[in-house]
Amino acid sequence: MAIEGSVDEAHVSVRFKHGIHTIYLFVDTQDSMAAVGQELRFLLRERYPGGLTTSLDPPKTTVVPDEEESPRMALAVLRVPSDPTRGWKRLEYGDEQSTKAGKAGLVQNGIVAFAFLDNEDDEPVFEVEWPSEEDDPLHLEPTADASSHR
Repeated sequence: MAIEGSVDEAHVSVRFKHGIHTIYLFVDTQDSMAAVGQELRFLLRERYPGGLTTSLDPPKTTVVPDEEESPRMALAVLRVPSDPTRGWKRLEYGDEQSTKAGKAGLVQNGIVAFAFLDNEDDEPVFEVEWPSEEDDPLHLEPTADASSHR
């Protein structure tokens, strides 16, 4: 028996990515994709009212559309889960009102890129910036002194 508000097998943790952002969201696999998209957009508008930083160089911001605009989103998963350089594969799931999140391909600890579309027929571009070792403040180059103490 699941306790109200608890996480169980029907709930998965998904990492949604766009630009420099990663948004961790618990998703009920029985929710429709429309409900998942609506919740994600709500969180994005609340957390990033000025828009999402899509890229730093050159600077680019993506505004999260209002629900009144009937926003369209495209989602994608990594072609090769362990290799982001291989690109994204768009999730094709048909009617977002009736397709459940679990059937659409949202899985535990999954990485899902998202893009906003102006029109349903637009070809999405999934813009995700991955951190590099140069960006990591904990990444230190070994010094001659450190390497000589072996």
